[in-house]
Amino acid sequence: MPESRECTFCGNPIEPGTGTLNIKNSGQVFHFCNSKCKKNMMELGRKARETRWTKRHAQDKAIRTYTKGEDEEEGKKKILKKED
Repeated sequence: MPESRECTFCGNPIEPGTGTLNIKNSGQVFHFCNSKCKKNMMELGRKARETRWTKRHAQDKAIRTYTKGEDEEEGKKKILKKED
C-alpha cells in the first residue's frame, strides 16, 4: 500500500500518485503538493513559518500568540505598577 506523504513546505498531506519530488545534489529529498509550494521554497527562498497560507505558519503563530499573551500581561502588570 502506498504511503501518504507530507509537503515539505506547507505541511499538507499529499495523496499517493500526486505531487512532485525534488532531489538536490546533496541527497536531500523534498516532496511538494503543488508547484506553488515548490516555487516558494526552491526559487523564491521563502520560509514556511513566515508564509501566512501554510499550515506550519498557523502552528507557529499559535505558539507565538500563547507566549506573547503571557509576556503582554506581564508587561501590562509592570506598567500598571509603575504608574501607581
